[in-house]
Amino acid sequence: MRLLFLLAIILFSEQIYSQRLDYPKTHKENVLDTFFNKIVIDEYRWLENINDSICKEWVDQQNILTKNEIKKAAIKHNSNFLIDKYAYVDYDNPIKHKDYYFKLSFYDNFGVPALFVQNSFKDDPTILVDPNFISTKDNILIEDYEVSLNSKYLAYQFSRNGSDWCEIKVVNIKTGIHKDDHLKNVKFSTIAWKDDGFYYSKYPDNGIGKTQGQEVFYHQLGTEQEADKLVFKRANNPDAYFEICTTSDERFFILKEVDEKNSIINVYYIDFQSKTPVLQPLMIKLPIKDDLSILDNNGTDLIAFTRRDGNNGMIIKLNPTNPRIWKTVVPEYSSALLMEVKLLEDKIITVYLSNGKQQIVFFDYQGNELQVIPISFGFSVSGFNGEKTDKELLFSFEGYTKPKMVYILNTQNFELNPLRETVVNFDFKQFKVKELEYESFDGTKVPLSMVYKNEINLNGNNPTLLKAYGGFGVIEKPHFDEGIVHFLNSGGIFAFANIRGGGDKGKVWEIQGRGKNKPNSFKDFIAAAEYLIKEGYTSPDKLAITGGSNGGLVVGVAMTQRPELFKVAVPVVGVFDMIRFENFTVGNVHTDEFGSVKDSVGFTNLYSYSPLHNIKDNVNYPATLIMTSEFDDRVPPLHSYKFAAKLQNRQAQENPILLRVEKGAGHSGAFNSFKSLLKEKSDMYDFILYHLKKN
Repeated sequence: MRLLFLLAIILFSEQIYSQRLDYPKTHKENVLDTFFNKIVIDEYRWLENINDSICKEWVDQQNILTKNEIKKAAIKHNSNFLIDKYAYVDYDNPIKHKDYYFKLSFYDNFGVPALFVQNSFKDDPTILVDPNFISTKDNILIEDYEVSLNSKYLAYQFSRNGSDWCEIKVVNIKTGIHKDDHLKNVKFSTIAWKDDGFYYSKYPDNGIGKTQGQEVFYHQLGTEQEADKLVFKRANNPDAYFEICTTSDERFFILKEVDEKNSIINVYYIDFQSKTPVLQPLMIKLPIKDDLSILDNNGTDLIAFTRRDGNNGMIIKLNPTNPRIWKTVVPEYSSALLMEVKLLEDKIITVYLSNGKQQIVFFDYQGNELQVIPISFGFSVSGFNGEKTDKELLFSFEGYTKPKMVYILNTQNFELNPLRETVVNFDFKQFKVKELEYESFDGTKVPLSMVYKNEINLNGNNPTLLKAYGGFGVIEKPHFDEGIVHFLNSGGIFAFANIRGGGDKGKVWEIQGRGKNKPNSFKDFIAAAEYLIKEGYTSPDKLAITGGSNGGLVVGVAMTQRPELFKVAVPVVGVFDMIRFENFTVGNVHTDEFGSVKDSVGFTNLYSYSPLHNIKDNVNYPATLIMTSEFDDRVPPLHSYKFAAKLQNRQAQENPILLRVEKGAGHSGAFNSFKSLLKEKSDMYDFILYHLKKN
C-alpha cells in the first residue's frame, strides 16, 4: 500500500510538471530607449526597483512557486539528503599568518563560518571571531583578515547579508578582546598593515548605483574613522580603481592604479627607509597589457609578476631608484602559464599550468630550477601559506571528487607529508577524470574536462551537466563539490569547458573572449555542447548547462541562441540585460570586458547577444531555474528578475521557468548556515536530475 502511495505521488508530480505553470502576474510597461536609431523596448523596467514593495511581493510569489515545484522533484531524487551525506568531509585546513594558524569553519549546521586560531597546526583550534556576536539581525560573513607584523592584532573584513560592502574590526589575537576600531563603507579592498595601523580603500555608498570614486586611507589604531588619513584618490577619473599592499617586512607601501578607460596602469610607492618617505611614482602610464603586479621585496629590490612582451607571465625584479630597468628572475615559458607565486628568503615557489595539468616548480633568485612536482590532471593545488623564513609551508590539494587534503611542504628537501588524513564517506577512487579537447566554430582547440564513474556506459544516454565561466581572465581550477559527487552517483557526467575569456591559456586567450570578441566565449560553449552530443557522450534530451556570474551570462546566451541543444538551463547570478548592465554597481568598471552601449560598435555587439533582448516569442526554451540572491550588489538580482519575467510571459513557453531568490544573501549565494548552503545546492540538482531523467 505504501509503495502504491509513493508511486502515485511521483506520477502526480510528473503530470504537474508537464502542464503549463501558473506564474505570478507580471505587468508590462512600454519603456522605450533609443540607441543609434535603434529603439529598444524594456517591458519590465519596474523590476529594477528591487526595494519596492510591489517588486518584493512579486519575488515572494516567485519563490513560493519555485519552492513548491522543487518539492515535487525532491520526492524523486532526494538531493538534500545525499549531498548532505557527501558533504561530511573531515580534514584540517589551517592557514599560517605570522605566528599563528587560522581557519574559517562552520562549528554547527546552523551558524555562519567562524574564525578559529591555533598556535601550531598540531594544536586544537579555538574561536577568535564568532560572527554571531557581531549581529543577531544580519547574516555576517568574514571575507578577509590580515595579521600585524608583530602578530599582536588581527584586522578582519566582514560583510552583511552577502553584500560587497564590508566593515573592518580589530581583535587582539592573544586575549581575544576587540578594540573599538570599526571602519565602514569598505569595498573591494585589502588590508595592508604598517606599524600600529593599516591601509585600506573605500567607496561612497551609492546603493546599487555605479561604483565610483574609490579612495585609499591609512587608519591608525585607536582612532575614529573620520580621522583616517587620505592617501590617494583620482577625482578626474572616478572609474579608476586601486590595489594596495605593504611588503612582508613593511618597508614598502605599493599602490597600483588601474585605469581601464585609457588602458594604462600607474604604480606608486613609499619607501619607509628613505629620508623622505612619501608616496611617489614608481612607473606611470604603463600599458595595461603588461599586467605588472608587485609581489614583495627582496632587500632593496621589488619582485614583480608581469606579462610584458609575453602571454604566460614571468617574474622580474626592479629597483625603485631605476624602475624602468627590469631584470628577469624567472622567464616566461611558452607552453606553461604562471598561476601562483610564493616568495621565500632563498627561493621562489611557483605553480604552472601546462596542457591542463599543474606543476609546482621551485627556483632560486638567479632563476635556476631547483625542483619540479607534477600534479595529475583534474586536480589542483593552492595555498602555500606561511612566512618567508619558514622551513615548512602548508598547501592544499583537491579535485572535483576528491576533497581537500592539506600537505606539509619541507622547503629545504622538497618532501611532502599530509597534515592529517582526509576522511570521506564515499569512494573517490570510483571516479575518472578525462582530458579532452574539441574544435570551436573557428577551428580553435578548446580544453574540456569530463568526470564520470568508472563503470558508466558512455552510450549517449547519460545525464550530462556542462559548466563554464569564461571571463575576466579567471582560471577555473578543479575543486571539490559534493553536488558533483551526487550527480555522478546518479549516473551523470560532469563536463567543464575552459572557453575563451578565461585565463587558462594566458593573456591572448583572455583577450579573445573579451569586449568585441566576447561572442567567442558563447560560441566556444555551444561548440562544447555540440561536441558532447556528436561524440555520443550525451544527447540534447539529456544535457543541462550551468554557470555563475559571467558563467550565468554564458548560459543565458547559449539557451537563447541554441535552445534545441539543451534540456535544462541553470544560470546563477547572471548578467542578462546587457543594454543596461553598466548602470548598476560595478557594471561601469566592466565595460572593458563587455563593451559599452555608449558607442555604436559596442551597442551592436551587446544587443546581438544580450539574453534578455534575444528571447523570441515563438520558442519554448529549456526547463530553466534562474538562481540569484536578494542582496547581490555585484550583479544585482534585477537581471534575473527581468529575464525570468520575459521568459515566463510568452504563450510558447511550456517548459517551466522558475526563479529562485536566496534571501539574506549576496553574490556568493547562501552562506548563513551549512544547511542553507546544502539546500541551495540540492534545489539545483533536484531540478536538473528531475528533468534529465524524465522518461
